[in-house]
Amino acid sequence: MTPRTDLDYIELYANKLKENNSFFKQQKILIESQLHGSSDLFRKMFGTQNRFKINARKHLKSIGLIP
Repeated sequence: MTPRTDLDYIELYANKLKENNSFFKQQKILIESQLHGSSDLFRKMFGTQNRFKINARKHLKSIGLIP
C-alpha cells in the first residue's frame, strides 16, 4: 500500500515502531536535541527566568504579534 494521506503516513510509522523499537529511540533523541537547542536559543534571546517574560513580551510587541 502506498501512503496517500498524512494519516496513512502516521499509520505506517506507527506500524514500523511496533516492528522496530529503535525508531522510537531515534525520535526521542531528535526531540530532546531540538528541545535543548530551542531552550538555549530562547535563553540567549530573552535572558533567564526573571527577565524572560519581560524581554519576550517586548520582542512580541515589537514584531506586532501582541498589542
